[in-house]
Amino acid sequence: MNITGISGEKMEIAYELIKYILVVALGGGISLSLAIYAFLKLSNAPGGKYFVLATASSAVFTLAYAFELASTTLEEIKFWLKIEYIALPFLPLFILLMCFDYVGQRVKREVKNTLFAIAALTVFMQTTNDFHHFYYTTVGLKEDSPFAIADLVGGPWFYVHSLFLYGCIGASMAILFKQIKNKVFQFRMQVLLMMAGVLVPVIASFFYLSGVSPHGIDLGPVFMSVSFILHGIALLPLQMFNVAPIARDTIFESMEEGAIVLNRDNIIVDYNKASLKVLPVLQNRAIGKRIGEVLSGSRLLERIILREQKCDYELYINEELLHFQIRFSPVRNKNDILVGKIVTFVNVTERVEMERALKQLASIDGLTQVFNRTCFLEKAEEAFGRLSHQGGLASVIMFDIDHFKRVNDTYGHATGDTVLTYIAQSAKESLQETDILGRYGGEEFVICLPNTSMEAAQEVADDFRKQISESYLLIDGKRIDLTLSFGVSEVQIEAGDFSNSIQAVMGEADQALYLAKEKGRNRVELFKNRLCSFEKA
Repeated sequence: MNITGISGEKMEIAYELIKYILVVALGGGISLSLAIYAFLKLSNAPGGKYFVLATASSAVFTLAYAFELASTTLEEIKFWLKIEYIALPFLPLFILLMCFDYVGQRVKREVKNTLFAIAALTVFMQTTNDFHHFYYTTVGLKEDSPFAIADLVGGPWFYVHSLFLYGCIGASMAILFKQIKNKVFQFRMQVLLMMAGVLVPVIASFFYLSGVSPHGIDLGPVFMSVSFILHGIALLPLQMFNVAPIARDTIFESMEEGAIVLNRDNIIVDYNKASLKVLPVLQNRAIGKRIGEVLSGSRLLERIILREQKCDYELYINEELLHFQIRFSPVRNKNDILVGKIVTFVNVTERVEMERALKQLASIDGLTQVFNRTCFLEKAEEAFGRLSHQGGLASVIMFDIDHFKRVNDTYGHATGDTVLTYIAQSAKESLQETDILGRYGGEEFVICLPNTSMEAAQEVADDFRKQISESYLLIDGKRIDLTLSFGVSEVQIEAGDFSNSIQAVMGEADQALYLAKEKGRNRVELFKNRLCSFEKA
């Protein structure tokens, strides 16, 4: 445009026109930049494909309108109008399909084909308007404008296109509005930004249609820059398409399990209400943040989630220990491309407690309620293993009830069971928490005493022997006197030596017990390089 030599008033008008052209061109540049970025980064995200097409269409339409504003003749304006209408009829359709795809709703193929056919027919009607004038009845220049601005009078198909355009926009707004209800703050803000981005150019176009826009310039393309800045705010800082409502309304709020959706970059996408009971930190506007940032106070849980390590996890909630199984499910888009994962926290507290109870039943002798033989050996070997790391002493006591067969034969097996229970419970009360007591079989019991010398174990055994021999049981009015015989052995475990076996030490204690039986019972015998006895009191 040559503005040399024109008057100051005309130069001011020219500068004003240039200002509008630059603003429109800026909007086109923003649309083009977002289209390129979305094509490279977001094509496979929910709604991403149609966002690329919408921004590309906007770029074509807006940049062509900038050239239209720079035109000086009606023929140039009509040429750029044809370029604009290659993109304009499809723009509202792409926005509508973007919103459908964004919220996870499918559009029937026949409906989609019909909408594309209407848009394509609009392109045809506008391009061939000179032959039938169905789209514009007249095309001229505004007489009252200081610029070369098109004066267009709509024909029948123009109103069909207008109905189509505002119908698509209205449907898009309705789809997005439905997503606001019951959504967390960050997601609601993103939807509102999308709605604002859709609505801004529509409001601007009303100014144009009502004839109040400056100099008859269509403010729709001008405000397109504002529209896509809003979309850009949702897209870039808040990861709009990464924070998609993946089946949220159909599964999330009805799930008893806590569930968190993460995208491929481990950024929190969404979570349901049940997950707040497991991780209250999610309430602090966690959407859009990396899971590591939100779980900075629990590095163990962070590692489990990042490694996708299916496992049980313990957590105290309201001072109650609960158990959760952490599970992972991949999230794929309709093209079967991985876009994220769902982390599910399943409350398995009841199962864990039942397993512990079953394990306890399997490890405890049902009659005496002390460890059975198998569990005693496991516990004792564990104790030996710990001593093997640092070195130390351990002692083993084997004991049984003297003449127990006589008790059964005289008083019956029910009384014999009562005697066994009494002896086991009395032994438990005589020992420390670190000592391990088990029923070895029949009336025979075994005790493992870690970090205990033979002399100390001898005192434990003899104190217990005296306690039993100096007391009696009264069952059904019958007095039953009992005595016990003991054998004690000791092992010195060197640090780093893992060759010691509880079975070997028990064998030595059993030899000492056999000697106690031979020497008359009711006594404690020690196993050493030479056997010696601790006589009864």
